[in-house]
Amino acid sequence: MTNYRRNFIAGGSFFFTVNLADRQSRLLTDHIALLREAFRYTRSRHPFQIEAIAVMPEHLHTIWTLPPDDLDYATRWRLIKTTFSRGLPKGERISQSRSNKGERGIWQRQYWEHTLRDEQDFERHAEYIHFNPVKHGHVKSVAEWPYSSFHRFVELGNYAADWGGGVESELCFGER
Repeated sequence: MTNYRRNFIAGGSFFFTVNLADRQSRLLTDHIALLREAFRYTRSRHPFQIEAIAVMPEHLHTIWTLPPDDLDYATRWRLIKTTFSRGLPKGERISQSRSNKGERGIWQRQYWEHTLRDEQDFERHAEYIHFNPVKHGHVKSVAEWPYSSFHRFVELGNYAADWGGGVESELCFGER
């Protein structure tokens, strides 16, 4: 079994990528109200700040900041995934391994986490998040994607309303 190393820092800011098990699925955008409710439910019990987010049909990227005395983002992800999954009808394909553990087959078990080091790291990851719907071909410009905090960033003056519009995917935001 793989031994994942997580960087738990109380009050830290973290970039996450979370995927559905079926990468062809559209569950997240088709059931966006349920996903939002799962986030609200979790935040009401375990507060955290959503700094940036973009939800694609089968995965999402987000930046969170935890409260100063809290380092437990794992519980938050468990609650979000569980709450979302319980709201969906059963019927997805489930592996024998998941079945043996009583799990659903909605989410990939693991998620990607990166501890943000500084303001530049935050900005680079926020840009990656907001450009992601264009990168994946869902829209031609960032402003067209409704499931993103991009619009809040524009209201706050962090981006121009046409940021990322008409740009081909030559932008890499630190990817290799």
